[in-house]
This record gives sequence, structure tokens and C-alpha cells, in this order.
Amino acid sequence: MTDLPTPDPRSYLSVHETVDAYRRKDRSPVEVIDEHLDRITTTEPFLNAFVVVATETAKAEAKASAERWARGEPIGELDGVPVTVKDLVAVGGLPTRSGTAVSDDTPAADDDPVVARMREAGAIVLGKTTTSEFGWKGITDTPAFGTTRNPWNLDHSPGGSSGGAAASLAAGIAAVAHGNDGGGSIRIPSSYSGHYGIKPTFGRVPQPNEAPYGTLTANGPLARNVADAALLLNVMSRPDVRDWCSCPYDDRDWRAGLDEGVAGLRIAYTDTLGDAKTSEPVRASCRAAIDALVAAGARITEVGTVFEPLRPRLEPYWKAGFSNTLRSLPSDRWSELDPGFRQLAQEGLAVAADAVADGYTARAQLAEKMRRFHQDYDLLLTPTTPTVAPAVDMVYHSTDFDRWDHAVPFTVPFNYTGQPAGSVPVGFAGTPGKGGLPVGMQVVASHWREDLVLRGMHAIADTVSAWS
Repeated sequence: MTDLPTPDPRSYLSVHETVDAYRRKDRSPVEVIDEHLDRITTTEPFLNAFVVVATETAKAEAKASAERWARGEPIGELDGVPVTVKDLVAVGGLPTRSGTAVSDDTPAADDDPVVARMREAGAIVLGKTTTSEFGWKGITDTPAFGTTRNPWNLDHSPGGSSGGAAASLAAGIAAVAHGNDGGGSIRIPSSYSGHYGIKPTFGRVPQPNEAPYGTLTANGPLARNVADAALLLNVMSRPDVRDWCSCPYDDRDWRAGLDEGVAGLRIAYTDTLGDAKTSEPVRASCRAAIDALVAAGARITEVGTVFEPLRPRLEPYWKAGFSNTLRSLPSDRWSELDPGFRQLAQEGLAVAADAVADGYTARAQLAEKMRRFHQDYDLLLTPTTPTVAPAVDMVYHSTDFDRWDHAVPFTVPFNYTGQPAGSVPVGFAGTPGKGGLPVGMQVVASHWREDLVLRGMHAIADTVSAWS
């Protein structure tokens, strides 16, 4: 990792490796948590990935976990596993700042559903990771909490809005990370930072659903391998009565069938999708991955444009969502907001009701189009992002880095439709460890088919690894 203090290789142990070490009594949760807390201390001056570090509670929970493992009585499949939580959801006892100065440090009374499920399985929360203000953009910098940087190259962003989650995981902090995704906020930082991340079908992972635009968002994992992402999905998707939008609980093990490969699946690939303009380094890495899959026996059809550009009908809908947040804030504090967010939110105040309704109609029509598409194809593959990670001083949603052109053209369509989609690393632009930046490929399936997304991600990871 460029310029970062060299980590102990054990910092990068997977969930499975960590739990196996506890079971064999090769390592103790106390030792592991202390190491990760120390790693946070050494990397934070470089990365700025945490809003708050839960040092005392993490140490106390590690001691309790160690006692359970000593008795041979772990409480769940994540007992003693270090995790991080994005600072858009509540962790009992810690503040929820949502990336904004227009918030306070009052500790949350209760865990949000996704945090409660992880803690019930024994996970230990190291702290809350940085996000863009209210999660509004695909990079992570805020007036209140500063700029988060990419461990692969500190001059670049790790992406957003789950930027702190991605940066810390890439730097060897936590075995797995929580993120949430309302336009690509798990998949974009996974692509920029070299992780495996999955946005489940909307409703798969219970969450509070009181906001008008809550149907765009899903909680999910960022991980160092597909099996860990699948395991965390097992935990996160357990039911919670607080979510009236959640789907019926499916108690399957999402790790089942990961190694079945993609032979026999009908797969489509495009590097345009709607109107995306993919950069040459990203196109080259994705093309090499596609060629490797075909050489391994996959049946892939290149499909070009799948639907019309989304921006004309959905940009007003997007802005109106921000205005809903702005209305909830005291007007005398608007000056403290991220200027980019404030500008778009104020523009959203002028969006008429019929434009919002048309945006909802556009979502429904897109979802129908994709339902029909998946009658012919089991999986859709695309680049996750059209470019590699931008420089940290890049202004988001500017001429040089337009939100619709450069950040979300491949990811946001599947927030509008609610489909499951994941990102898997497929290469680098440049040399790893010498400033090179990761490239990700997106895997999309029809509603409720996280099994196919995970299976596709696993096959790509295996094929690209074997090919490289």
C-alpha cells in the first residue's frame, strides 16, 4: 500500500480464517481486536477513515468473546470478528453523524437492524466509518470530517459513499465491513478500492424505511472474498420487525453453490449499458476478464445499449430527494453543509410534483425492462465504474467528474430497480503497490437472485486469478 505503515499480514485474514484461528486456539479475540485498534491508530493520519473508534467497548467485547471461545461456546458465526459500520446507520452507544456538521454527538439508543444482526452473531464493532454527507456522492469528503483517501494511492479517493469502509478494509482494518448503497455506494468503493461488495435486492436486508426515498437503498457487505460477503449476507438478512418493506426471510446459506461456476448460464456483457463512456484502462481490464471467462467455457453475449439514458427523467427525482433532507434541517445551518449537496438540494426545492411522479414512473418502466431482459439472460456483466478512482481534489458532479457520466452510470440503474448487484476486482490500471488503482466488474441478476450474483462473482474471481 502506497506510503502507509506496513501492516502485519494477519491484518488481512478473512472472516473464515479468523474464526478458524479462534477455533484452533491459535489466536485470541483480545489479541486480534488490539491489533486492529493499533492499525487504526497508525493509519488514520493517512486515511481519515473513521468518525469514531469504539476502543473501550471493542476491548470489552473481545474479552467476553475470548471467554466464550475458551469454553467452546461461540454465540454465532462472527464471534470475535472485527467489523466496521458506516456512519449512516445507528450503533447503540455511538453517535450517528451522517457525514454532516448539522448533527450532534448524542449516542444512539439502539442498533439499526443490520448492526443488531451482526452483534447477535458475535461481531465486534471497531468503530464507525466515514461517508459523504448524507451519502450523497460517490467519493468521501465532507466539510465536517475531512477527506478520506485510498490506501492503494493516497492521492486518490476510495470512492463513496461507503468510503471509510472501503479504505479501512483495504488498509488491513476489520475482517469485513458494512456499507449501504443508494446509487452505488457499496459497489463504487469496492471497485475503486479492490474489494468484493454486494448490494442485495431491496428488502433482503431489513432497515428502517421511513424516508420517502428509502426504496433506493440497501445495506450489504464489503469483503476480501466472495465467501465472506456471502456469510455476512446470511447474518445481515435475518428478519427484523422494524422494516415494513422487508421481504419474507430466506434462511438459505448464501455460500451454497458458490463454486458451481457459470457454465450453462446465459450471460450478457456491455460497457455502455445506457450511455456510459468507459475509459480505456477500465475497458481493457474488463475485456481481459470477459475473454478469460469465455476461454474457460462461459457463454457471453455482448448486448451494447440495454436502455435509454436515465438522466433526463431521473435527475429531477434525484434532486427532489435531497430537498426532502434539506427541509428537515434548520435553515440557519444550511451554510454548514457540503456546498455541492446544498446546491443540488436547493435546486430540488423547485422540482414540481409531476416531475417526481415521472421519476417514479421511469423507475417502474426501467424495472419492467430489466425483468424482460432477465428472461433472456441470467446475469448481466458491466464495468462497475467507467473510470478508476478519481483524485482526492476532484470536485464531484463537476465538468471533470460528472455524477451521471463518471460515477454511477453502471450502478444507479439497479438502485432504481431494486435488483441485486455486486462488484468483483478484475485488474489494475497501473502497478499494484506503486500507485496503480483497482478496476471492478459489476455482476447483476434479477430480483431475489443473490445466489446468481455471488456465484458469478466467485467464478470471475477464480477465472481472473487463474488467468493472471
